[in-house]
Amino acid sequence: MSDLTEAERERILAKAALFSPPVYVLPDGRRDLVGLSKEELAAEMALIGEKPFRAKQLWHWIYHQGARDFGLMSSIAKPLQEKLAERFVIGRPEVVTDQLSTDETRKFLFKFRDEQAVETVYIPDRQEDRGAVCLSSQVGCTLSCRFCHTGTQRLSRNLGAAEIVGQFMAARDAYGEWPSPKGETPRLLSTIVLMGMGEPLYNYENVAKAMKIVMDGEGIALSRRRITLSTSGVVPMMDRAGAELGVNLAISLHAVTDELRDELVPLNRKYPIRELIEACRRYPSASNARRITFEYIMLRGINDSEAEARELVRLIAGLPAKVNLIPFNPWPGSSYQPSTPEALKKFAAIVMQAGYASPIRTPRGRDILAACGQLKSAMEKGAAA
Repeated sequence: MSDLTEAERERILAKAALFSPPVYVLPDGRRDLVGLSKEELAAEMALIGEKPFRAKQLWHWIYHQGARDFGLMSSIAKPLQEKLAERFVIGRPEVVTDQLSTDETRKFLFKFRDEQAVETVYIPDRQEDRGAVCLSSQVGCTLSCRFCHTGTQRLSRNLGAAEIVGQFMAARDAYGEWPSPKGETPRLLSTIVLMGMGEPLYNYENVAKAMKIVMDGEGIALSRRRITLSTSGVVPMMDRAGAELGVNLAISLHAVTDELRDELVPLNRKYPIRELIEACRRYPSASNARRITFEYIMLRGINDSEAEARELVRLIAGLPAKVNLIPFNPWPGSSYQPSTPEALKKFAAIVMQAGYASPIRTPRGRDILAACGQLKSAMEKGAAA
């Protein structure tokens, strides 16, 4: 990496600090244990005179069993349970609304202790008895992508690690996904996609901390192969995410020329397509088994021509990749229209003939504004009305 790129990385992290999440200490002085690393949890135990193995016990109860009450932690003696309850809590975001689509997609509006809120979506897979949880990483977004409803919501702040992992834990609560006393664990919530509100790589530190908690084998234990991070192309942070997390990568591409992408995805003015594709080629976990996903919103008469399909193939040539073609999901106030079925099929055929999988994604949760590009905090909508 060049000095310039390193400087750019530092600038991104400094900017992120301006939107830092609050440190959650309740008015009564108790601290939330969710979101602490193993080392931080051990340090908290040391401060109250407990040995490091207590942190390991708590980690198991919080992240493997999903316990929210110290009194239910049977491997911990009652005096210590009471001591812990006096000093700590095991939090969750508050469920403000819980909507179920006709296609069984489920959207939660989660509120945090400072009254900020985000939307989180569970998308079931009809072919298998499992599905993906779409997590948000910021309250609002700075990217202002023209086709995205979330981009119309001004960034309030980054989410903390507790708030990011807390979305997944609260979804597990809703589906009863924690292990039963007999050790049976359902697998409905089998994958995570960081594709909700916000740009994950503009909140990298908190996203990385949350995903390391999720991937820890003694807790939630979700494999990095079951986690996908989606970015609009924060090039300087892509290398770091690949080296430190190694999760699957998805790129919100949506155009094949800088002129159009500058309009649709304004971040392109800072990190143009050539730099973005080069960063994809460097991504360390990319392989035939773990292809990079290029997400492409299909906009009628804007980016859906056969010529653009051929240029897309040229751009990604040699990359282990697949292309998700996403019909535009309308939202109030948008001027765009979905591509016609005929245009979708022609575009997909060109990409497939070049050897790349190019599924046309079936819109999910449109009736509750839970589909791709439709998320926006309902509390913010109400305030703006």
